[in-house]
Amino acid sequence: MQVKIINRSNFPLPSYKTLGSAGMDLRANIETPIRLGSLERTVVPTGLFIELPQGYEAQVRPRSGLALKKGLSVPNAPGTIDSDYRGEIGVILVNLSKEEIEIAPGERIAQLVVAAYQKISWQAVESLEQSERGTGGFGSTGRQ
Repeated sequence: MQVKIINRSNFPLPSYKTLGSAGMDLRANIETPIRLGSLERTVVPTGLFIELPQGYEAQVRPRSGLALKKGLSVPNAPGTIDSDYRGEIGVILVNLSKEEIEIAPGERIAQLVVAAYQKISWQAVESLEQSERGTGGFGSTGRQ
């Protein structure tokens, strides 16, 4: 599938790093480093604008290496980019570590995964079919 993209950053287009990669890295399109204190949030621009086909969304997800090494995450993960959005892709980042961290220009800050979705319509009913799990909530399926 081809997706239209405008790249107003100084960096190459996002690309898959391996044959089995589901996501492409997004880079910080900034001129100077950003410092984020503990528990601070910010929106980091990417310089990218996309036109997704209807029936698809782009999901912005944390990079596992940054989450582990720096405590940097995407608080609304996955962040959804709708098919009719035409603005610049921005990545909301939060520093979950106890120390201040730095985001460098061009640093790979998040992943972008494109996924199909399906629209639904609600059918109001008075009861639902029974299932093995039933109404069991969080943790109800056990620990193993």
